[in-house]
Amino acid sequence: MSDTGASSDNDRLFDDRESLFAALAMEITVRLTDAVAARGRASLVATGGTTPGPLYDALSAEPAPWDRVEITLTDERWVAPDGADSNEGLVRRRLLRDRAAAAELIGLKTPDAMPAAAEAKVDHALASMARPFDVVILGMGDDGHIASLFPHAAELKRAMNAGPDELVCAVDRPEAAGAAARLSMTIPAILGSRWIVLLIEGRGKLDVVSQARALGDPNELPVCTVLNQSDVPVEVWWAP
Repeated sequence: MSDTGASSDNDRLFDDRESLFAALAMEITVRLTDAVAARGRASLVATGGTTPGPLYDALSAEPAPWDRVEITLTDERWVAPDGADSNEGLVRRRLLRDRAAAAELIGLKTPDAMPAAAEAKVDHALASMARPFDVVILGMGDDGHIASLFPHAAELKRAMNAGPDELVCAVDRPEAAGAAARLSMTIPAILGSRWIVLLIEGRGKLDVVSQARALGDPNELPVCTVLNQSDVPVEVWWAP
């Protein structure tokens, strides 16, 4: 384990990415297996971006009871599921293969022209999953955004104050990488979980985590909403 001097007791800090992904894949497998044993099925919320691909590669070969596991996403760009920028596409290519091919994926992208028109039907689809979600894998941007909830965005306030049945909200981010139109899980949906992993790489993002813990302002750093609460266990998993 690395000693960075910027950690809390729940942080899992690794010397290299390979060790992180192998350990996290095993931990997620244990939690999904325990969930199925206790409740008959399990739920996994996956993140997109560039970081989690190798984790999904490792996880796809793990002996979890995948035929009892439902998978969805923290957020989605409003692009075709087979497109290069699609989080669903990433999960299908890297996770839903090998043993994990038996899992069920509940995607966020619908045929609707814009994500706002899809909110109610996606809320309904996600409400059928095993909840609280057993495992949520959450990424974070250099600006502290999580899912598709960005600092000072108009949608951020709505996402933080969403009701218990409002699991997703439409987002429009013209300056964001990839498609501007997106659908994102709300903060209550993310926190409606048994265990959250904040998966990050690089010293810069570990510094953002430290700033968020000290700052406590979700409008500046939306990741504060997850890190600065005590109702749901959150672990930061990091490698250089």
